Amino acid sequence: MRIETCYFCSRPAYPSKGITFVRNDARVFRFCRSKCHKNFKMKRNPRKLKWTKAFRKAAGKEMTVDSTLQFAVRRHEPIRYDRDLMGKTLKAMERVSEIRSRRERVFYKKRMAGKKERELALARKLVAENEHLLPRLRGSEKRRLREQGLTEAEIEEIEPERERVKAFGGEKKRVAIALEHDEDEDDEDAEQDGMDDDDEDDENDVDIEGMDVEGMEVDA
Repeated sequence: MRIETCYFCSRPAYPSKGITFVRNDARVFRFCRSKCHKNFKMKRNPRKLKWTKAFRKAAGKEMTVDSTLQFAVRRHEPIRYDRDLMGKTLKAMERVSEIRSRRERVFYKKRMAGKKERELALARKLVAENEHLLPRLRGSEKRRLREQGLTEAEIEEIEPERERVKAFGGEKKRVAIALEHDEDEDDEDAEQDGMDDDDEDDENDVDIEGMDVEGMEVDA
């Protein structure tokens, strides 16, 4: 029983499963499922789709050079049946599959080595570039830093300074409401100052009238 490989994604296509397409030039194409067949008819390149073996090998995500891969090469050499040779071949197939799986695990560990450090470096870079978007320290965080022995100056250095950024959506509405509230407070302050000025003017008018009255009495 021969297990073919899918022409598009390189997955195993078992007997009586999948789709077989024969072109006009008598070339046979085996597909493991209708998904591969449809992509083949749409003339898509397997090297540009991330779910295919061709893309993973081109991107360096799977082994491409290894001695265990040569055993899967199809050979058109007829060999007379031999019972001992068949037993040795079956044992060799099991052994080759074990070696290949172990080498794939080692290859994966080497490929993923240092991934956490790279992700942490990218996260720190992102935070450094967008530091002005971070919220200010909360009161509980400041209290915890004081308990650790930090001074107010050190806490202020840790706390990022907010820069004015363009507001969108709900933030824009909140900014508008805050501005209206500030304008109302300014109007109330202005009105209160105007009332104080009017009271002072009235007092001055009263004093002036009293002075005129006294002057009139003197003239009389």
